[in-house]
Amino acid sequence: MAMEARLYRKVEGGRVVCGLCAFRCRIEDGRHGVCGVRENIGGVLYTRTWGRVVAENIDPVEKKPLYHFQPGSLSYSIATVGCNFRCLHCQNSEISQAPRERKLPSGEETSPEEIASEAYETGCSSVSYTYTEPTIFFEFAEDAGVLAKAKGLKNIFVTNGYMTRECLDELEGLLDAANVDLKSFSDSTYRKVCGARLAPVLESIERMRELGIWVEVTTLVIPGVNDGEDELREIAGWIHRTDKRMPWHISAFHPAYKMTDVPLTPVEKLERARDIGLEEGLRYVYTGNIPGHRGESTYCYNCGALLIERLGFRVKNNFIADSKCPKCGVVIDGVELLDFLKRASLCAGRAIFEGKTRLLSLSRPVNGFKVASLLLPWPVHAFLPCCYARLPPAFFECK
Repeated sequence: MAMEARLYRKVEGGRVVCGLCAFRCRIEDGRHGVCGVRENIGGVLYTRTWGRVVAENIDPVEKKPLYHFQPGSLSYSIATVGCNFRCLHCQNSEISQAPRERKLPSGEETSPEEIASEAYETGCSSVSYTYTEPTIFFEFAEDAGVLAKAKGLKNIFVTNGYMTRECLDELEGLLDAANVDLKSFSDSTYRKVCGARLAPVLESIERMRELGIWVEVTTLVIPGVNDGEDELREIAGWIHRTDKRMPWHISAFHPAYKMTDVPLTPVEKLERARDIGLEEGLRYVYTGNIPGHRGESTYCYNCGALLIERLGFRVKNNFIADSKCPKCGVVIDGVELLDFLKRASLCAGRAIFEGKTRLLSLSRPVNGFKVASLLLPWPVHAFLPCCYARLPPAFFECK
């Protein structure tokens, strides 16, 4: 459905200037912005994706990835088509690049009320706006986010971080956490691989921290592109200067989209990147996309004790007590670091109290995109919080 966009201004000659992302597109009448989904019609900017959801799934929050934000919880995850980046390695190009390739899926018409209600009733602790770029479906995310907040849920962006300061300020008090892709520390790499610039991403991360949003950073390490030790050290050093409490996720590259000729990231490269992050003084550095690696787990930055044991997206054990290391007592950084079994019990109690014992479908097919589904009696699901880890994800978080 088309809806008048927010955060834009009208200028001479029927043009409009979009103020949503750092491209600040100046759009002629009848034309689209760089994202392909915001259109100037008669001097009014419209968003074409409001309520047109093309991906809808229930994910472990670790899949975002967020390791220090409600660990072990479920997040109701949605996306519309389009993205303001054109990453050559995009894992979800069939939906993120659809407007550019004129293969625009219409999506299933969904209301913000439906998103908030489904998230709440299925025992999720949050709603994630993900898979493509939430900035470009800002209006729908904001509307759903307000309703999710009213139900006591958190809101999460998995984002490239290219939004404007005005956009972030509009989200103050509404957005609780974000995983931001810091794809490189080279502006030329950003321009070549993503069609964007580095500086706005750094500015967004800094502004998010100022607004009290919990931020975790992800860098997809691509062989021959951003895997040099000097660049990795630059990234780690910048994160440390910004806030050493921010977790850094270093993920393995898998060939995709227009970079299918690039090899997988060697495990040794990720291990070296993790060492660099720790050498630069970061408290929490994780290796991603290599299930079973010790770098998936959380360790105390003070004494080295194992705090949260993970296998892929699954939390096996959470030893954190009252947000502290049980061995040395130091405070561990994060939001609601509650043991996942206790969290599941609380969710089950809420569902039983409210009589919500219906069958739960983890997700439904949307516009032809088949997503994994699982049916369980809701209270049983709450006491089996790891069952979803056995299901193949429909879409990955874009990195």
